[in-house]
Amino acid sequence: MEIKIFAGIKEKVGKDVIDIPVGDEITVADLKERIYIDYPELDGEVFQVAVNEAFQTDDYTVKSGDVVALIPPVSGG
Repeated sequence: MEIKIFAGIKEKVGKDVIDIPVGDEITVADLKERIYIDYPELDGEVFQVAVNEAFQTDDYTVKSGDVVALIPPVSGG
């Protein structure tokens, strides 16, 4: 599953897309766990998961073919 990444997450990984091998579907919570295992440099990094351009909760099921992105917190002021 290809996952788009941005900002500080992108800087830590060194690319703008990561690939996580998963089956046909996975929950957001399980996907986050896999990301932390496959990319230990992101351990402790805070981000939201967007699927098909909408933020999703940990119990949401991501399916093969969905567009997934990791969105770090946005600061403003």
